[in-house]
Amino acid sequence: MEQTDPKINIPFNRPFIIGNELEYIQDAVLSGIISGNGKYTKKCQEFMEKYLPSPHMLLTTSCTDALEMSALICNIQPGDEVILPSFTYVSTANSFALRGAHLVFVEIREDTLNLDERLIEAKITKKTSAIVPVHYAGVACEMDMIMDMAAFYGLTVIEDAAQALAAKYKGRNLGTIGDFGTFSFHETKNIICGEGGAISINNQKYRATADIVWEKGTNKREFSQGDVDKYEWLKLGSSFLPSDILAAFLYAQLENIEKIINRRQQIFERYHRALLPLERKGLLKVPSVPPECEISYHLFYLMLNDSQTRNALLHYLQSQGIMAIFHYIPLHSSPYGSRYGFKRDQLPITVRISERILRLPFYYELSEQDQDLIIDTIETFFINY
Repeated sequence: MEQTDPKINIPFNRPFIIGNELEYIQDAVLSGIISGNGKYTKKCQEFMEKYLPSPHMLLTTSCTDALEMSALICNIQPGDEVILPSFTYVSTANSFALRGAHLVFVEIREDTLNLDERLIEAKITKKTSAIVPVHYAGVACEMDMIMDMAAFYGLTVIEDAAQALAAKYKGRNLGTIGDFGTFSFHETKNIICGEGGAISINNQKYRATADIVWEKGTNKREFSQGDVDKYEWLKLGSSFLPSDILAAFLYAQLENIEKIINRRQQIFERYHRALLPLERKGLLKVPSVPPECEISYHLFYLMLNDSQTRNALLHYLQSQGIMAIFHYIPLHSSPYGSRYGFKRDQLPITVRISERILRLPFYYELSEQDQDLIIDTIETFFINY
């Protein structure tokens, strides 16, 4: 069911304007440069480098592009093995499969729904090149153990922090711990510009290559800075730069990042307080956040006891005009994953989580009245179920 269905009164997501988005877009157009790497692109990159902090940030057209950039920069080759969870968006896998890598799916934890760090080492072989931890719902993977393992085996770590901008692990911002961090500004994320992303280059040895890959495989960035007298094709790359119109919208959002996160925290905590009694009754589980993690308040999910209850609640909410959704179909059991042999490990926890999870409406302008209606509807469902 689409969010445009007239029966839906409370959508799952709703884009929003919080500050100077339209003013900055007009300014970008009037400046005469709306292609990539313009005035607002630089402003966004500088903002994020300071805010996170990041040693080197590049805007991209999506988090998918940021992930694809990371695969190009660290030179993933056909036959290389890349370790990742099956419970993730398809972009995480596509970015490395496009380079000919063999995807090695590892089971997730039941508490955080993140890659189970205790199971990674058993999957490492001589062909392993990279580990891709996905910080689901802005809750950090156990990065200390992952980084130690990567250092011991000489592996690259690429953080998929699409949902984790402003989230932290032991005081460090997610996306700044691994060799690379990738972010999303898709309209469903906390900070938005419709479609957009960024890549943080945290390992200095990759910085020069990153600039070349970002500029279609050329040294155009050096040329624009006056460091060389012409630019040439040096490596494989692509057109990863977003329009400065998107960057203009994004910059207005970044200016209000603390306001946005604070509002989302209020929504998250209101859900949590109201629905925790249902967890205590054994009817469902609410999200779990380890003490060493500061989350981004990206989403709120319920974990139902079985798929039948999840599906019944999903349909009941929709019948009441509330657009809730489930989340990922495990990649290893998807048509493409099954066809190409990725189903070798069945990953029962991943499958079980996928069948039981339900995401609730969550967006900046979600009113307390609408949120209370969602909560009341869930409570009514369990009274009558």
